[in-house]
Amino acid sequence: MALREGLVIATHGRHCVVEASGGQHVICHPRGKKLTVVVGDRVQWLPSQDEGTIERITERRNLLYRQDELRTKSFAANLDQVLILVAAEPDFSEQQLARALIACEAEHIDPLIVLNKADLAGAFAQAWERLAPYRAMGYPVLPLAAKPREGPPGAHQASLHALTEHLQGRVTLILGPSGAGKSTLINRLVPGAGAQTGEISQALGSGRHTTTSTRWYWMDAQHQSALIDSPGFQEFGLHHIDPMQLGAYMPDFKPHVAGCKFYNCSHLHEPGCGVILAAQAGEISPSRYQIYSNLFPELRSAG
Repeated sequence: MALREGLVIATHGRHCVVEASGGQHVICHPRGKKLTVVVGDRVQWLPSQDEGTIERITERRNLLYRQDELRTKSFAANLDQVLILVAAEPDFSEQQLARALIACEAEHIDPLIVLNKADLAGAFAQAWERLAPYRAMGYPVLPLAAKPREGPPGAHQASLHALTEHLQGRVTLILGPSGAGKSTLINRLVPGAGAQTGEISQALGSGRHTTTSTRWYWMDAQHQSALIDSPGFQEFGLHHIDPMQLGAYMPDFKPHVAGCKFYNCSHLHEPGCGVILAAQAGEISPSRYQIYSNLFPELRSAG
């Protein structure tokens, strides 16, 4: 029997949903325990009664994942960009944001930072100022009011339109902590997203699987643009990152690394360190240098 082509659009444990070339959705199981599939994988599969078996994963362009001392958690594969959604209220964690950006840099995936709850003027202004170092680094940072609670109707429609333009023709993973507004945003961008999620959950077995971990949504009938929803996270481990490469994955550090006296500089205490001099001169923000100072020893002990 000939292998068929498909796209993994949802996963839960060892179960996944594959969208076949004809558009139909098939519950599949990877063959063997060593084959681990994630949403966004292009796969070759064989039908088996009313389900299927994934035989092979097509080579990935990239894979975004996090890793701590206990486990590795993959988000999705073959991404064009990652939308990191943070909110003006409650306060977002700059350390979580920085870690997600480092993971993107390591996999050469374009990040897009979106600050939600632009309708809360006071809190939003403070949060927007906290993101000034990231705008200075060249990261795109967009305002958003996914579910406006203040201001006239339609006042924040322009920000949603601007965001939509960044998503056109791309596969975008949405990352963010619980409560940032990921589900609200997806429901604004993909009409009927809730119904689609319900169908997938039911297909996977509502008794055994209450919800999918990660889910792919097409934004258009032509299947040119897609969003991938991911579970909220409170920690973002980077134990797969080499601590000596950390500075190269931080755009505000990278230009100053060449000025270091020693090739194996940790940028923490060495004399003649270009990064330390830049931090002292205000060219690297204190919060960013503190994030690096906390993360480097963590990664070194993990190695």
